Amino acid sequence: MNTNIDDLQNSIGYSFKNEKLLVTALTHKSYTVNADESGDVNNERMEYLGDAVLELVTSDFLYKNYKGMSEGEMTKLRASLVCEPALAIDAREIKLPDFIYLGKGEENTGGRDRDSIVSDAFEAVIGAIYLDGGMDAATKFVNTFVLNDIEHKQTFFDSKTVLQERVDATNLGTVQYVIVGESGPDHNKVFDAVVKLNDEIIGEGTGNTKKHAEQQAAIDALSKINI
Repeated sequence: MNTNIDDLQNSIGYSFKNEKLLVTALTHKSYTVNADESGDVNNERMEYLGDAVLELVTSDFLYKNYKGMSEGEMTKLRASLVCEPALAIDAREIKLPDFIYLGKGEENTGGRDRDSIVSDAFEAVIGAIYLDGGMDAATKFVNTFVLNDIEHKQTFFDSKTVLQERVDATNLGTVQYVIVGESGPDHNKVFDAVVKLNDEIIGEGTGNTKKHAEQQAAIDALSKINI
């Protein structure tokens, strides 16, 4: 764990006027600390606020920049950008997991690598920036670390749909996903998936959920087949 939060502030390009807000955003419920001025002892309430800010900023961005996109298409794209695996990847790009305060039990069972914990902390940081610097500062953070490289992210997190559309367009056959293995304790499972085209394996993937493993398998397939 990196306890020097100045490193994180340098990484995100934002310096907190009230650093206690950032500390709270980084504090998982398994870590016991004294309440801050707001009464918060962990990042759960701040994550709730950050989630709302993230949805608003993302919705505003898509509305203004994708003028030909329907409501349903915008909703689908927004969901792919703010889903748990997507935010966890965004968080890892700024090395956020290194700064999260975890209890010993959570630390010892791999909590620092768990998408749910990492993505919640990321949303909490958005909430903390909003409280500390207002909507403009939060918007800048979201634009920089969430709404970057949207086209690639859309394909990445909707890879199953992309693969299915390409197979359908070329009439190649039937796509099927199969979970072929799982390991780890119940609270931190790892799943192995394959995707088949007409019973032939065309991609493999691993993830912390079955859905994530299937997405990874679809990504693998898209990188291998030319359709």
